[in-house]
Amino acid sequence: MDSIALLLAATLNSGTVLAFAALGLLINERAGIVNLGAEGMMLVAAIAGYATAVHTGSDTLAFIGGAAAGALLAAAFGILVIYLNTNQYATGLALSLFGTGFSAFVGITYTQAKLSERPNFAVPYLSDIPLVGPALFKQHPMVYLAIVLTVALAWFLYRSRAGLVLRAVGESPESAHALGYPVRRIRMFAVMVGGALCGISGAYISVVYTPLWVEGMVAGKGWIALALTTFATWRPARVLLGAYLFGGVTMLQFHLQGEGVQIPSQFLTMMPYLATIVVLVLISRNASFIRVNMPASIGKPFFPGS
Repeated sequence: MDSIALLLAATLNSGTVLAFAALGLLINERAGIVNLGAEGMMLVAAIAGYATAVHTGSDTLAFIGGAAAGALLAAAFGILVIYLNTNQYATGLALSLFGTGFSAFVGITYTQAKLSERPNFAVPYLSDIPLVGPALFKQHPMVYLAIVLTVALAWFLYRSRAGLVLRAVGESPESAHALGYPVRRIRMFAVMVGGALCGISGAYISVVYTPLWVEGMVAGKGWIALALTTFATWRPARVLLGAYLFGGVTMLQFHLQGEGVQIPSQFLTMMPYLATIVVLVLISRNASFIRVNMPASIGKPFFPGS
């Protein structure tokens, strides 16, 4: 029972990393922008959050620093693709490469740095429930914030006027522009919010999930988050469920190793990525399903007045 509780708790912890990043990318893509730079933004935010935590001892300031770093990089990306009309895919890949190199350079001095003692969180009374308590109610507050954010984003997209405008910009920016909406400013705001959420995800990795700084520590989670938005057909609730699914697959490899399962570690390590490929292959077999749910203008540039 204790082993199952630990696995469930680790699944929530790992899934939170993917949830924040994927929700941010979902906002981008709902506005019609594809940002392939998630990996780079998360790495820069990870070192920004870790450095902030080392110098201030505050997790809150660390998350703010990570969100600011992610938003800043996303703003640079937005200026290039929204106002200068560079190719979204090439610019995103360049951002990812830049973030990987920049974080490695800046993080050299923090490789041996250590954070202050990590606090233990527990919901009173509920955390004492057998099995359920340790699994669900001894998590970092950011785990619960990811769930609240998912609900709030679903309400925003499907129950608010601003959410309707955002989806309209992603479906037909020309029509939104004709109605008087500032399409480029809306897209820019969506890109920066998405970048901030990716930044929170990166800071969560280095401050809570690990917690330490190692070069390249995001280890492909940004790419998995990108795939997750497609897997979830651009719906927040499905993003959260998918994040926990992939988080569970990731943690299962360590659980099996701990149980002494005689499987080569290389096969266990590749499980999350193999699961990502399998899911995308299964989804792509139904092209009409993707077209129905995918924002119509995703990845397409918009030129006002053309």
